[in-house]
Amino acid sequence: MMERDSINALMEKTEQWILPELENVFTLEEAEDITVKAALYSLYAGGKRLRPLMMYLSSDMLKLDFDIDADVKYFAATLEMLHTYSLIHDDLPALDNDDLRRGKPTCHKAFGEGIAVLAGDLLLNKAMERLFLMCEKHPGYIYAASAMAENSGISGMLGGQSIDIASEDKEISLELLTELQRKKTGAFIEAAVVTPYYLSKLMKRSDSAKDETASDLRKLAEHIGLAFQIKDDILDVTSDSTVLGKSTGKDARDSKATFVTLLGLDGAKKRLEDESDCIRVILDKFDNNGFDTTDYRTLTDFLVNRDR
Repeated sequence: MMERDSINALMEKTEQWILPELENVFTLEEAEDITVKAALYSLYAGGKRLRPLMMYLSSDMLKLDFDIDADVKYFAATLEMLHTYSLIHDDLPALDNDDLRRGKPTCHKAFGEGIAVLAGDLLLNKAMERLFLMCEKHPGYIYAASAMAENSGISGMLGGQSIDIASEDKEISLELLTELQRKKTGAFIEAAVVTPYYLSKLMKRSDSAKDETASDLRKLAEHIGLAFQIKDDILDVTSDSTVLGKSTGKDARDSKATFVTLLGLDGAKKRLEDESDCIRVILDKFDNNGFDTTDYRTLTDFLVNRDR
């Protein structure tokens, strides 16, 4: 049984943790610009704040040095900016053509398409500025920053979007759909789960592939990302917009391949169980290595059993 009070407490703690950092992204003078107002409209819209939450959970689970908490928060806010930019653009008429996001009109509905495009561009550009500024202060963070940028590019979120658009009105394989979602949804989740560890170790690219903990965290992120997306696909056909806070039935409307369309509803639920089992196996390994995975398990239960 999902402990809803526990997940709500974690989300509330995350919002209190991340919001002051988000409020400092733009100056008061910059906030008078209409494009900045549109960007902040989407950035402050809330949502589950899952990616900052996973950064928080990774730091807590791995018992990372308290001294890097401020830097983890900085990267978490930067990732939330990248995620929000991707949502603004994803909702545009040229892509998913959505009117509702997080229970509110989408950015282009509230501000117009032109300003929404600029708002997404602004968040992307500002996120990259922040990554460069942090690396200037801490050269040891260069790999963590470059990995986050890579997660937003053609080998990550943007690459998933590209496959998604190219696959509309086409039959695609389960393998290609899995690749699509590993990139489109999973890349930013990977950044969230692994970045705190990269920061704590001042990790270099050459070390990342050989480090067992980093590898386990990436595997954990991959299965969390797939579980999250499969549940989203299921909710798109079983929920409604008043509960979900965004449009439903749009995958069928746009003739998009999903885990439900390829596997059927029962098959998608079975695949969700399989991904959940994989998450538990990895968390068991962290438990066996002396780490407390309680909160990550609470998050996993929420992702699998949520109704929105």
